[in-house]
Amino acid sequence: MTNQQRLSGVFAPIVTPFKNDEILYDGLKENIKKLNETKLSGYFVLGTNGEFKSLSVEERFTVLKTIVEYAADDKIVMAGTSAESTKETIDLTLEAAKIGVAQVSLLMPSFFQKHIDDDVLTTYIIEVADRSPVPVVLYNNPSVAADVLISPEVIRRVSNHPNVIGIKDSSRGHYQEYINAAADDFYLVAGSASFFYEALREGAVGGVLSLANVYPKICVELFDLFLAGRLEEAKTLNKKIVELNKKVSGFGGVAAVKAAMDILGYSGGELRRPLKNLTKEEKRILEKELRAADFN
Repeated sequence: MTNQQRLSGVFAPIVTPFKNDEILYDGLKENIKKLNETKLSGYFVLGTNGEFKSLSVEERFTVLKTIVEYAADDKIVMAGTSAESTKETIDLTLEAAKIGVAQVSLLMPSFFQKHIDDDVLTTYIIEVADRSPVPVVLYNNPSVAADVLISPEVIRRVSNHPNVIGIKDSSRGHYQEYINAAADDFYLVAGSASFFYEALREGAVGGVLSLANVYPKICVELFDLFLAGRLEEAKTLNKKIVELNKKVSGFGGVAAVKAAMDILGYSGGELRRPLKNLTKEEKRILEKELRAADFN
């Protein structure tokens, strides 16, 4: 499989459903079984939507084993294995590879934000990639990483590494800079449905879209229309998807994604404390918006 094939298409960033702070593994299994029936390229596990920072290391691996076991053969499983230290990141990456993931994703370390510069990030990425048995995808999301931003210079330095294959960019304003700075065999995927089509037009090869947990078919349809060159149809669908995404992720983040999943027959479940779930009124508003959408 080529680097481009590993990242092409639409990936769902899998949520971790909770009830009273306990993981609903049966709900997780049912979600994967339903998503297996779609044309999603695969699953991003233990990312922001998966609330990985709220999971113990043992829980992370149990979640990962569950998804690897139940994922269809045609689905690519990518796991978040980042930690604040290079050593722990390598340890988590090695274990994830043993479990059977196809590739790993690295959110940048951020606790010592004032001391993290291009040199620190470059060294971190290369040392992990050197040890990883599977390809490495960078994850740029300053909003959850103390504003640590992967710079185009870092991309220029690491994108020639044979085991660093791409970047999931959730920062919106930087993807063209990354594409311009990257080596030929390094690819970008959009981190939000709000700019998925826009990024495809600029050279992205896929997207990791929280909306794909709720509406996987229309997210894939947009990608397929773009690939087929049916751009007017793609633009029309994209407008609807962007508006829909505002009513889900844009309305309440992961809490709204989970609530929308519950409304539409998936197992979204609760957030793990101290995060707050949507209120009853917010859920009522969300359900009204979803029921009024054209995609039901």
